Amino acid sequence: MGKPVTRSLSRSLNEPLCPAQTSSSNTFNIPPTKLHFRQRKIRKPSIKNITATITKTTTTSHRLSTITKPLSVTGEIDRALQHLQNSDPLLKTLISDSKQPTFESNTSPFLSLSRSILYQQLAINAAKSIYTRFLTLCGGESGLKPEKILSLSAQQLREIGVSGRKASYLHDLAEKYRNGALSDSLILEMNDEMLLTSLTAVKGIGVWSVHMFMIFSLHRPDVLPVGDLGVRKGVQSLYGLKELPQPLIMEQLCEKWRPYRSVGSWYMWRLMEAKKLASG
Repeated sequence: MGKPVTRSLSRSLNEPLCPAQTSSSNTFNIPPTKLHFRQRKIRKPSIKNITATITKTTTTSHRLSTITKPLSVTGEIDRALQHLQNSDPLLKTLISDSKQPTFESNTSPFLSLSRSILYQQLAINAAKSIYTRFLTLCGGESGLKPEKILSLSAQQLREIGVSGRKASYLHDLAEKYRNGALSDSLILEMNDEMLLTSLTAVKGIGVWSVHMFMIFSLHRPDVLPVGDLGVRKGVQSLYGLKELPQPLIMEQLCEKWRPYRSVGSWYMWRLMEAKKLASG
């Protein structure tokens, strides 16, 4: 296939209502979904009970977390939905009232990361315009290679609307590809922890950007973007919390979703999108 809380990458691949980074752009293509909810009485968990049950859940979920097939593999979405429906009654209601997610983007890691940098902190139309000019400068997507970016000066990039700071980010990414610290093949082979460490070493790429890249470009199944405002609001709404959950509470509440927390997060974006539509 679908968005730190202030990055603008969120809508960059098919416009998820993902993060409340609503200034973001469309890098992670997720089509909007209209949800129609049926009212059901389901007992919502108390935060006081989370700590008491987390140990048991963690033991089971870490055993399940060995699943590493991308969500784009045939049958993985069905397996994810079955697991989530069995493990979380509240999420089961949401899943039954909405369409299935899709994760279908197949762009190279380097292209996706370059695009994510360009889309940061920009409105969707502005980001698309700059990205189009950037591709033209590079000779199209097929020409978007580390060597090509390194051959472009900051001045050349500024002339198409790329800020000096973003130019330095692009050059840093390209340099790490050139010196072998990163490559598309290495990225595809890294586990989630290694990816987070390696990619946040690139200037301009933070934890939130890596989480979005992992979900919507690599289709990793078990990513929980605890810093994403859209997901946090979704969890708050789903579990009836009085306040936005902090990362630790997010981890604990969503532990039962393992090894498919990426799909659970996708439904949090859809939940908040539906609420926004319902409120007019």
